[in-house]
Amino acid sequence: MMCILETLFMLMAAVVAFLYKGNDLYPLLISCGILFGTGVALYAIGFRANEYSAGRREGMLTVTFTWILFSLLGMLPFYLGGYIDNVTDAFFETMSGFTTTGSTILTDIETLPKGILFWRSLTQWQGGIGMIVFTVALMPILGGGATQLFNAETPGITHERFRPRVTQVAKRLWGVYLFLTLLLIGLLWVGPMDLYDAVNHALTAISTGGYSTKNASIAYWDSAYIEYIITIFMFIGATNMTLIYFCFNGNVKKLFHDEEFRWFFWFVAIMIGVTTAWVMYQGFATDFLSAFRKASFQVVTLVSTCGFATDNYIPWGPFFWMIALILMFICGCAGSTCGGLKMGRFAILSKNLFNEFKKQTHPHAIIPVRMDTHIVSGEIVHRVLAFSVAYMLLIVVSCIVLMLDGLGFEESIGAAVSAISNVGPGLGKLGPVDNFSEVPVVSKWFLSFLMMTGRLEIFTVLTLLVPGFWKQ
Repeated sequence: MMCILETLFMLMAAVVAFLYKGNDLYPLLISCGILFGTGVALYAIGFRANEYSAGRREGMLTVTFTWILFSLLGMLPFYLGGYIDNVTDAFFETMSGFTTTGSTILTDIETLPKGILFWRSLTQWQGGIGMIVFTVALMPILGGGATQLFNAETPGITHERFRPRVTQVAKRLWGVYLFLTLLLIGLLWVGPMDLYDAVNHALTAISTGGYSTKNASIAYWDSAYIEYIITIFMFIGATNMTLIYFCFNGNVKKLFHDEEFRWFFWFVAIMIGVTTAWVMYQGFATDFLSAFRKASFQVVTLVSTCGFATDNYIPWGPFFWMIALILMFICGCAGSTCGGLKMGRFAILSKNLFNEFKKQTHPHAIIPVRMDTHIVSGEIVHRVLAFSVAYMLLIVVSCIVLMLDGLGFEESIGAAVSAISNVGPGLGKLGPVDNFSEVPVVSKWFLSFLMMTGRLEIFTVLTLLVPGFWKQ
């Protein structure tokens, strides 16, 4: 059913190709046929399976294999049309799209036809709030299995159910997501962008993906209006989508009463302040306003894991590289479209660490971790600790693997953190004005795996590699 529904999205790209009379129409239509045929074949094979209830194991398997299958089928327009001439690069580009990472192997984006660029942007828009969540919203026939799919795919520490049924939650989140996208299209269109570019950049900004239709990304327009509008919407994309839903329902207080959001807001504000001061001190801006403009966009695009570019931050020096790694490591809020550790986990880790210092002087005291004045259960604290350890270990192992394959020290660290956190640009030769075209083949496949693992919150994918998972 997911493959059949995905055909509709690819047909939208084919319509764009037809309207612009591009040579990408036939590759897109052929890909639509293969995608639809695959969906029908899989539906026929599993036709009688709906009498069984999907559990946690089936949820994790379905989500992981959907991401792999969609990347394999989604790369067909690139490969069949000859726009990307090898399977490795085509798969990397598509996985980067669906996981909203934004890393690219394309060296001249502006030569690609309109339909292909629209499909590229559409992969990120779908991946932003989740292909599975979209499917759950449209398919109440999944029944009990919908909860397992929703929990396996959606990022965050816990999943707030503000409606009794998970399908109702998914529909409302997608409604908010669609409304924000349409609003951003309108705001960009009234600026220097034409409608086509406004649509593409709205799709990739609200999803915190970062794909652009221009080689120079957002810097192409050199517009303060566009940069500030996109900065605001990248920030919104990095905020818990459930809180945005409550804001639309008139409950704005819930947003500012949320402790994770307050941590995130002040974290971003402090980082913008520090970066503004550093940019001015190093002479990369002539006045405060231009320094603030550069700093705010660069900080938000990294912390939201969007990856748009208005400036090359590599010349800003190692001090900012460290800030960039911190931003790429922690990232936005749980329940948002961004990747990374998430601010909620970082807050719990910080409070738990502070409590450990208190226990050194009061060893018999029971000091719980609190969020929003509520006590965080020991189970959640342990889960956050386990996730954080797995997250850091995966980064260390990934750096070693990438260096063994020939990447430099800076490039390996930047690429590993960028892929796992779904950010896009890295460090060194993989910075915001460069691309991943020269990365070795093995590293591209490994980074594709890291992108998917990070997007699905690590455990969903890595659990499949544990032998006990496959035992009854």
